Amino acid sequence: MDSAATHQLNRALLASAFGLGLLIASSTSVSACSLSLVLAMDVSASVDATEHDLQLNGLADALTDPSVMTAIGNVGGIWLTSFEWSGRYNQKTQLDWRFLVNEADIKAAADVIAAQPRSQTEFPTALGYALGHASVLLTRAPETCERNVIDMAGDGVTNDGFGPSSAYKAFPLADVTVNGLVIGEDQNAIRYYHDEVIHGPGAFIEITDSFEGYRDAMIRKLLREIRGDQFALNLP
Repeated sequence: MDSAATHQLNRALLASAFGLGLLIASSTSVSACSLSLVLAMDVSASVDATEHDLQLNGLADALTDPSVMTAIGNVGGIWLTSFEWSGRYNQKTQLDWRFLVNEADIKAAADVIAAQPRSQTEFPTALGYALGHASVLLTRAPETCERNVIDMAGDGVTNDGFGPSSAYKAFPLADVTVNGLVIGEDQNAIRYYHDEVIHGPGAFIEITDSFEGYRDAMIRKLLREIRGDQFALNLP
């Protein structure tokens, strides 16, 4: 084979290899998971037993709502973990990392969450420590996903330990979206979540005026997080 033919063959082989590389990269991108989601539930002293049960069952019911299950299936599944939080050193796993993609997966995860006993009742509200814990959980996710989201639910402001701003400086949260679910009509809490807690690309807050509305608020929140159609709430 002369040098010209050899050169043409080499160019063809390189072009073929380049095309295969693009195909593999494209396939890898498509197959990557869309979302790692950390759910953080407030069990501080301000939350009584009835309110805790409304949160726990509301979360389980929200996960198994048909619209939420459909959304999870439509994005090809999500990684999910859940924990409860209160004081500085009071964080307890409710659901370890699980990949949810179908109805059986989702209902099994919801059953685990609903069956969790409350670990603490008397500790204050350490939002900064809860965010730090959530950040650590994200570093332990089994797979790297396109989006990392922390879902912080609570009814008050930090009154123990460092606050959210310190957590954002101390932990690797630069590319993480932190959304908030504020329970109750306390304008200080709503403003605090808007100004101090939510963080990152597309962050928003959802508000429910009572624990009785927790389920419906969580459904709205999960749908936005799973689909990725997140927009910050603009307050006056």
